[in-house]
Amino acid sequence: MAAVMAASGVLAVLSALRAAGVTAWGDGGWGIDALLGTTTREHSDLDLVVLMPELSSVRATLSDIGFGIVLRDWLPAALAVADQASNEVDLHPISPDGIGGGHQELPDGGRFYYPRPVVGEIDGVVVDCVDATTQVLAHQGYTPTEKDLADLLLLRSLTD
Repeated sequence: MAAVMAASGVLAVLSALRAAGVTAWGDGGWGIDALLGTTTREHSDLDLVVLMPELSSVRATLSDIGFGIVLRDWLPAALAVADQASNEVDLHPISPDGIGGGHQELPDGGRFYYPRPVVGEIDGVVVDCVDATTQVLAHQGYTPTEKDLADLLLLRSLTD
């Protein structure tokens, strides 16, 4: 079972990536909480949108801070890594489009578009994150879990 990814851990990861000069913005549960500016539930991982051309630097930086265990390598679609305490970071690499967003290649051969990030906040720290509309779109095409349904209700308050 995955550990609980605390806000302090999320901010440490984002700080290390920022210091390395790479692009990363929050997606998934922490991305939703960043949009809301409050932690709404426990999170088992941190989902990040990263730029495919920077992926080797992202991986090296994460490895330097202890995230060197590869859990799932579904590249070019996704890569999940963990540290010794079972904290997980799930990477969603995108090919940049030149206007701040980009396309993620999907395992089925399709593509998912992430527009440029918006500003959110985790524990009072300003972070980049995926916008609410894109978060809703990312929850389509599969049977949502209870956690996903709760996240969608939170997103509805941001998109209405």
